[in-house]
Amino acid sequence: MKRAFLVALSLSLFSAEALAISRYNSRSMSCGNIQAAIQREGAAILRYSSTRTPGLPLYDRYVADGTYCGYGESAETSSVPASDTPTCLVLVCKEITYSEPGSG
Repeated sequence: MKRAFLVALSLSLFSAEALAISRYNSRSMSCGNIQAAIQREGAAILRYSSTRTPGLPLYDRYVADGTYCGYGESAETSSVPASDTPTCLVLVCKEITYSEPGSG
């Protein structure tokens, strides 16, 4: 009984940790503050409004480096708008795609 409780407790702590990711509005932060928050926390969700479709919220999970990506993913450079620049460089996890040998 005690062992089952410990297993359940450890699983709940693991799932709670996975949900504990900070969320920020990138347009309310400077680029330096965005990059510092991601480095400090390892990963963060950044949210901002689309420039092409006003009112449409866009968001993604941005990471400090590739170790925060899942299996089959790698960290690639992307950009988000910040309060001080329209293109703040950050890293985002993308699925690794492989090309067929001889296809190009």
